Amino acid sequence: MGKTIGLIAGPLLFIILLSSLTLDNLQPGASQVLALAVWMVVWWITDAVPLPVAALLPLILYPVFGIFTMAEAAAPYASPIIFLFMGGFLIALAMEKQNLHRRIALNILKMTGTKANGIILGFMLATAFLSMWISNTATAVMMLPIALSIVNLLEEEKPEGRETAFRKFKLGLMLSIAYAANIGGVTTVIGTPPNVVFVGFMKEFYDQDVDFAQWLLIGIPVCFVMLTVTYLLITRVLFRHGLGKLSGSGELVRTKLRELGSMGRAESMVAWIFLATACCWVFKTQINAAFGGDYLNDTIIAMGGGLLMFVLPVSLKKHEYVLNWKYTEKLPWGILLLFGGGMCLAKGLERSGAVEYMGNAIAGDGTMALWILIALLTAFTLYATELTSNVALTTIFLPIVLSLSDNLAINPMYLAIPVTLAASCAFMMPISTPPNAIVFSSGYIRMTDMVKAGFWLNLITVVILVLLTLVLVPWVYG
Repeated sequence: MGKTIGLIAGPLLFIILLSSLTLDNLQPGASQVLALAVWMVVWWITDAVPLPVAALLPLILYPVFGIFTMAEAAAPYASPIIFLFMGGFLIALAMEKQNLHRRIALNILKMTGTKANGIILGFMLATAFLSMWISNTATAVMMLPIALSIVNLLEEEKPEGRETAFRKFKLGLMLSIAYAANIGGVTTVIGTPPNVVFVGFMKEFYDQDVDFAQWLLIGIPVCFVMLTVTYLLITRVLFRHGLGKLSGSGELVRTKLRELGSMGRAESMVAWIFLATACCWVFKTQINAAFGGDYLNDTIIAMGGGLLMFVLPVSLKKHEYVLNWKYTEKLPWGILLLFGGGMCLAKGLERSGAVEYMGNAIAGDGTMALWILIALLTAFTLYATELTSNVALTTIFLPIVLSLSDNLAINPMYLAIPVTLAASCAFMMPISTPPNAIVFSSGYIRMTDMVKAGFWLNLITVVILVLLTLVLVPWVYG
């Protein structure tokens, strides 16, 4: 019934808004873009049609309404981030085909223990740490296949009658990886693009350098509190599974490792490619500096690793390679369309001026209390980034926030820092951030699950960011 209602309500609301919404202060096409956004969100939340199908609406309607040409509308569906996903998925498929993911998973289980919540905590800490230094997208791409292999391993031996508990465990594990990747990125100035944008604007507007170590005094407390709250919310409140220690899992891990035996040639090749790809992600700045140019980026590295899986031979005589094209039937092509549609929608929202308009409306005349102003700007940024690119949102909105700070004679750090941090804390929608989309491709998460978890986590995040801003900013940048 919910799907049927959503199927009808989406286009109906679109028509109603299209005929009644007038936004004279915005660019031409703003009402069409906002109406389309409502249609897409309704279909996504109710799962009225397959998610990638709903993501194709901008490709059709933007050219019809003259918002973009066909070429402009199609561009986000083939953006570098899409190919970053594809390269990561190809590497993950090769790991799966050669059983490397299973070996890694078994060894992680040996280290983290076999308590269900211990596994979730171990993955969150590892993911957050990696995301501090490399792209959160690359981090999620690396961690997802390992998590999936652990889930598959444990499912083989799960006791009868615990299907619901295992589903909650799987759901919690997948969401924890996405959320930890997003949270970990805020810790350092290089961890996520909005932080880099913030550093650039502070230099441009105020000729102020944001010191790496100084930012850690903000980032580490935010990361620690956010990870703690997220872990407790997932394991104790929203997806409490009660599995505890998984019976016989210690012996199971040892048995499975013995069954795998030593690495074969194909598995070793996947391991070396995976390691080389990860090292390139981590040290790409140093590699580019050594060669005197910007030769590597995350997308080139991911696609390079994926391509090697098809061309490095396991046996030339048998024409056998690490990965064959037939196996790519398992690649989640729909997720690539889904994220492309999300970016296309975001592009329309940016061009229409909707973000700037709503931000100015929230700021008002500037007579409200500081903590209320911080809360409103943070909440707007956090929920706006659910449907728009966090980089684009930060680029558009931060100058407004900095101008508002000057007009009110407020230290710009009070408003700019929480807005920057909030741009990386989108937890509700698969299209909000690449890590969300990546874990959504696992098939274990329903849209309603992510929206439910993300809604509460978003609300808590606003409170945390406001409180930590009022405590930390005067201490660090007072």
